Amino acid sequence: MTVRPQLARHDAGLNNHDDNVGALVSQVTSDLSRLVRDELQLAKAELKEKGKEAGVGAGLFGGAGTVAVYGLGVLIAAAVLGLATAWPAWLSALTIAAVLFAIAAVAALLGKRHVTRATPPVPHRAVDGVHEDLEALKGHQPEGKVTS
Repeated sequence: MTVRPQLARHDAGLNNHDDNVGALVSQVTSDLSRLVRDELQLAKAELKEKGKEAGVGAGLFGGAGTVAVYGLGVLIAAAVLGLATAWPAWLSALTIAAVLFAIAAVAALLGKRHVTRATPPVPHRAVDGVHEDLEALKGHQPEGKVTS
């Protein structure tokens, strides 16, 4: 049996072509892997920088809140001193304290009402919706519902 030289050369060219495709696929895979790793490192660095900025911002908000509380204290002291020009100092301080306690009591009652309304934390509408969906899947029609 004889092999023609043109066929032998043509087959050798195909093997070389397959080797080149394999090398290209391997290179693309490694390049893609490196690209993903580099992008992840960039994302981590960016998130670290943003986290630092958020930390500084949160600290500044905390500081602003603290200064605002001190400002409120000074404002209350000014109210006491303002009333002290007309009344005795002890009476003006007692009056301002009573007003502050009244405001606190109203806020506490409103807060209690909201918390009571929110408990128990069961999403009734969502649960009812799930029950309706289950009934629909079973082939039953929910009460009061009309399907088209």
